[in-house]
This record gives sequence, C-alpha cells and structure tokens, in this order.
Amino acid sequence: MSVTAEMVKELRQRTGAGMMDCKKALVEVRGEIEKAVQLLREKGSASAEKKAGRITADGKIAQHISADSKYGLLAEINCETDFVARDSSFVAFSTEVADYISANRPDSLGSLLDGVLNSGETIEAAKNSLISVIGENISVRRFESIETASGLVYGYLHGQKIGVLVSVVGGSAELGRDLAMHIAASNPIAIDESQIPTKELEREKDIFSTQAAESGKPDTVVDKIVAGKLKKYINENTLLGQKFIKDAEIAVETLLARHNAQVESFVRYELGEGLEKRNEDFVGEVLAQAAGN
Repeated sequence: MSVTAEMVKELRQRTGAGMMDCKKALVEVRGEIEKAVQLLREKGSASAEKKAGRITADGKIAQHISADSKYGLLAEINCETDFVARDSSFVAFSTEVADYISANRPDSLGSLLDGVLNSGETIEAAKNSLISVIGENISVRRFESIETASGLVYGYLHGQKIGVLVSVVGGSAELGRDLAMHIAASNPIAIDESQIPTKELEREKDIFSTQAAESGKPDTVVDKIVAGKLKKYINENTLLGQKFIKDAEIAVETLLARHNAQVESFVRYELGEGLEKRNEDFVGEVLAQAAGN
C-alpha cells in the first residue's frame, strides 16, 4: 500500500511526530495508521530514555491558587531550552501537572509521576510521550504547596521564571499581591531572624569577625563592627527586615504593622536553581542536523 501525503498529515496530527518519522513509520507498517501510532509511541519511549540524562535547566514555574485562596502550589517543570519552554504542548503539560497536584495533593514526587491524568496516561507516560514529540528531555523537578486556615494565599509569577506564594493574615488583596511581588524581587531566605538556621548566622558572624580583626582596631570596636554587619545581614535577608520594593523608606515589618497584617509563610521558586546550565551552539546543531538529512 502506498503512503500518501494525507496519511502522513493525519499521523502527524495524531502524534505530533516529525513528518519524516511519520512517513517512515507508515512505510514500515504498510500504511496502517493505528500500527503507525503504536510504532511511533514505542520509538518515542526509547528516545525518551536516551534523552533522560540531558540537562533540563529551562522550563516553567507553574502556579495554582484555589478559588477560596486557602491553598496554593508551585511546581517546576523543566526542559532543555527556552524555545521548548514556550511551546504550547509543554505549557499545557505543565498546567496539567499543576492541576493534578491541586486536585489530588500527592505527598511525593514519585506519587505525582504515578498519577493518572484525564487522558488516562500517567504523568510519567505523558512526559515521555512529550519528549518523543518535542525532542528534548523534560523533567518534573519539584512542587510545594501552602495551605492556610486563618489567612489567604496570594501569588505572583514573573513570566515563567519565578513563582511566589505567600500566606497572609489580615491586610488586603493588594497588600498580598505586593508582598508576593516583593518576595520575587528581593528573595528573602526567611520571614525573620528566628527562621535563619543558627549555623548560618554563626558562619556569617565568623566571616565578619575575621574581616574586622584584620583592621587592627580594638576588640570593643571590632565587636561593634561585627554586630552591625550581622544586623545588616539579617535585615537584608529576612522578609520583615527588608526595605519594601515600592517604598524604600520603610521595612516590610512596618508595612505589615500599618495594615495590621502578618505573614504566615512563603514559598519562592526560581527556575533552574542549583542546576547546571547548558551552553550549546544551537545554530551549529541545526546546521549539522540539516546536513545529515
């Protein structure tokens, strides 16, 4: 049976695979569409395994906040390039993952990947199918949620790169959004000093003490210098101590007091935190691929 352009088009629409891959599959199964779909899926799974070790430092931070603003979540879904991060299929998959987490509240990444989507596929299987279509490695890296009984959860997304959730008791919706935006921009490591690990404070104090001792000043002066630097470090790295991004004259602690509000918790995700970045010549890669066809 001959393979027609219409058959290739139909198979491509159903699988999202490349035109040449569709044509080869149809030829191999003598034009039977269903067998060609299965063949491409099988080859796609093998392709996904080969790509599984490739670095995924780009992608999308997905966010979901419940209608009553009592629950919110962030999920990081990674791919290899910014180009794929903007692909509609990748964005749709990221949204599906976030919606699944919100509806089912999995307790681990493993249970999340075993979760079944509305399509009937597990998230792991859907991910591998997408890998075969897009041609890049994809990973569901992490997720975290906030739930509150006494406050409300607010969120902010800076494009697809940074996502924030913050739980606030009191205040207003405008204050909640401003706080989420502030956290995105200022990246505090804790709400206040009590949440900074003691080891971290001791490490910073040791660094400041060494620096001050080298000045040759008296111990009493050195102690004051260290205390001042440590206070500055705490203010710059805690949400309450930071200067508010919309009004540098006041600290966030003062802003909250004015609105009779309190921050319960926050989560900030930045895309690719701690991951090695790819540095490749994509133009050269395309040219090499074209030369091989």
